[in-house]
Amino acid sequence: MTPELVTNALKNVKYPGYSRDIVSFGLVKDVVANHGAVSVAIQLTSGTADVAQQIKASAEQAIRALPGVQHVHVNVLMPTTTPGAAPVQQSPWQGQNKVPGIKRVVAVASGKGGVGKSTVSVNLACALQQLGARVGLLDCDIYGPSIPLMMGINRKPTVSEHEKLVPPSNHGVKLMSMGFLIEGDAPVIWRGPMIMKTIQQFFSDVEWGDLDYLLVDLPPGTGDAQLSLCQTVPLDGGVIVTTPQEASVGVVRKGVAMFEKVNVPILGIVENMSYFTAPNGDRVEIFGHGGGRAEAERKNVAFLGEIPIFTEIREGGDKGVPVMVSSPKSAPAQAFAKLGEALRKQLG
Repeated sequence: MTPELVTNALKNVKYPGYSRDIVSFGLVKDVVANHGAVSVAIQLTSGTADVAQQIKASAEQAIRALPGVQHVHVNVLMPTTTPGAAPVQQSPWQGQNKVPGIKRVVAVASGKGGVGKSTVSVNLACALQQLGARVGLLDCDIYGPSIPLMMGINRKPTVSEHEKLVPPSNHGVKLMSMGFLIEGDAPVIWRGPMIMKTIQQFFSDVEWGDLDYLLVDLPPGTGDAQLSLCQTVPLDGGVIVTTPQEASVGVVRKGVAMFEKVNVPILGIVENMSYFTAPNGDRVEIFGHGGGRAEAERKNVAFLGEIPIFTEIREGGDKGVPVMVSSPKSAPAQAFAKLGEALRKQLG
């Protein structure tokens, strides 16, 4: 029995009314495990006794299910309040505010470039839209925005009467990208603080309206854009895109570790460019195969699916009509459709 095993068990305890668990919210402050006795301290940011009691009961149940546990003590600490003042109902997001009208915010990330993260983002957005959801797609790759090209639209957003940017839409998906705000091929030569401010404004100064999902296409790596996003808005989870070979999967571990450090749950790993089917029917594993699934098992996170190499996927991105839109019943599109179903299931 170790504190790590106890913490993993507590990841099954959801915060009442939310799809996230108390560990990803950062509420578990201390875990001690010794000779079958387990003691856990949980610090809440909500002032309701009912929530505290539910979490305490669920945490005790999750810990008692572990083999070898004989004694369990769960101490749920309430937020401090001024004596005599009414308890203040706060969210568990630790000071972050959800964007009005947006139910779920999901980041699509990769440890390195060239794995097809933006291709996955646009087709996943279209897949969710075809499942009946209201979807937005935010391109946070400030230096190399590719969403305007892949979604077949490149016009400046209009301004609402509330002096906010109105995101243009195409293929039923609302879009926002730095590519809409710069001229032609003009480079963005900015330092970190400018990127952080821009990402904050993509949430505060854009009139997204009511959305079931806002997908955020992050640039590769673990830099300013990723940190700014995690500090700006509460994320419901992150999706990691990789290719099968070790050079890509090895860097994925850094992306997973980044989300873990900022208490963002990993919704799953996607293996892109998984294999290629030759005209004669032979299956060719150009980059190897199974690296994404193996890493998902190693990190104990969901494997959302594998996307084979199809010429139609590349053509759709170049023409601005994703394969999920141009040919939704085709084999390439069905791979993304399954990915959309798996993500929707993960989010509950």
